[in-house]
Amino acid sequence: MEILKTYKLYIGGQFPRTESGRSYLVESPDGKAIANACLASKKDVRNAVQVARKAQSSWAAKTAFNKGQILYRIAEVFEGRKAQLIEEMCSLGASIQEASQEVQIAIDRCVYYAGWADKYQALSSSVNPVASSHFNFSVPEPMGVVGIVACQETALSGLVSQMLPIIAGGNSVVLLANSKKPLCAITLGEVLATSDVPGGVVNILTGNVAEMLPTLAGHMDVNALCLAKLPTELMVSAQESAIDNLKRCIIQTQDFSEASAQGMQYITDFQEIKTTWHPIEQLAGGMGGY
Repeated sequence: MEILKTYKLYIGGQFPRTESGRSYLVESPDGKAIANACLASKKDVRNAVQVARKAQSSWAAKTAFNKGQILYRIAEVFEGRKAQLIEEMCSLGASIQEASQEVQIAIDRCVYYAGWADKYQALSSSVNPVASSHFNFSVPEPMGVVGIVACQETALSGLVSQMLPIIAGGNSVVLLANSKKPLCAITLGEVLATSDVPGGVVNILTGNVAEMLPTLAGHMDVNALCLAKLPTELMVSAQESAIDNLKRCIIQTQDFSEASAQGMQYITDFQEIKTTWHPIEQLAGGMGGY
């Protein structure tokens, strides 16, 4: 008898089973049973948000250079998992060429955002002219915990393209995986667990997006939402739920295989601008200084 692998959740750097004990069968396009995946519950969503909140401040406090090193390490581990990821995508209907391309996009995006990690702050901050005797600085800061609904059309490239710029900017995330193609999402968790990413910075849940999203969108400790293409009714419901604590909702409909799906703007979408005033003290001789 064939023993199907059970893909568990990824929360807090560990791989727990869902609190509900439920699972669902992942099938190939021709109806063949591929694996079992956890059917996450509302309680799992709340647990993941709590863990993400605890991890966010220490992740944001790491130096930008160190974040870049960690993101580059993800690319290195991805490289060693290429064969597994390609096999998982092919089992769900992708051709070898399509799967190989998607894995390579994911690796390239890791390297790309590793390079941005210590540069976006300099390019998105400013020294502002003011009429009074002050210095005025505006700098980006991470929003906090971001909920992501992964692209439902891709197995890997979409969720990686959504996740990387958000964590590169110092946020932590709770990610709802593609419900029909969840295998690569949990394999991504295995990659992150061995890539120096602190536990809790990325949390990955599999299951029914329509069941989990209302809890994520309405959670008062989630600061923003990153939504890929979803049914209109579900999208509108999520945006309405986000109003209660003024969550920023970014809807991404781009083709994640294109070069336009990467850029500094995907980092700054999930940053808040902090403005600081500092008085100019008059030094001897009338020269201005701090």
